[in-house]
Amino acid sequence: MTQLGFGVDVGGSGIKGGVVNLETGVLAGERIKILTPQPATPEAVADTVAQIVSQAGWDGPVGIALPSVIKKQHALTAANIDPSWVNTDVHELFGRYLAAREISVLNDADAAGLAEATFGAPEAATGAAILLTFGTGIGSAFLLDGELFPNTELGHMIVDGKEAEKYASSAAKEREELSYSKWAKRVDKVLHEYEKLFQPAAFIVGGGISRKHEKWVPRLSVETPVIPAQLRNQAGIVGAAMAVEKHLAP
Repeated sequence: MTQLGFGVDVGGSGIKGGVVNLETGVLAGERIKILTPQPATPEAVADTVAQIVSQAGWDGPVGIALPSVIKKQHALTAANIDPSWVNTDVHELFGRYLAAREISVLNDADAAGLAEATFGAPEAATGAAILLTFGTGIGSAFLLDGELFPNTELGHMIVDGKEAEKYASSAAKEREELSYSKWAKRVDKVLHEYEKLFQPAAFIVGGGISRKHEKWVPRLSVETPVIPAQLRNQAGIVGAAMAVEKHLAP
């Protein structure tokens, strides 16, 4: 029998979920997406997650990826969601909306890193790699031979006097109506800073904009190889489903 799981990826603009084939890392059915409520308070987001799970007809364990540092199942930061998330007991919160089931909550980029290391680019599973997700912000996951060092927040590093994600996220590209050429120069500047500090064997770039990697990755000048993520923006859903299957509770 095929092993299935369910993952939900909470983003700044949309909340996505679906049933995942845990043997192949692909969605086993339709991806369900609901716009992130505004303001994105804990209760409003938890209610939306419950709607997605109900709409899918899923009654098993649920993994949830959040744009927040998660330690001991508490949210310590709130990137692109409401500030009221800080210090929220996320396990208790989602437990009230998804009663009588196992729940795991983890950082969204960490979820993407887990998925990519298992089912995606080979470079994510060997050596020192940094996965970066470009979306509303810039998420990061540090991987060493496929093992995760959790809760890194490279998107908040200051580059040229600005927070990296406010300068070079795909949201910044859209907000400022930048061409791929101009935006790639910003991404390149950020990657040069990351390269100097960490010297990874590879950068793996994901998020929705990685679908058009041919328009910007070849414009980058960093020496470290830049590899498009294979799971694209499904990685958070897949990694969240993996987390609860592995009983992870960071």
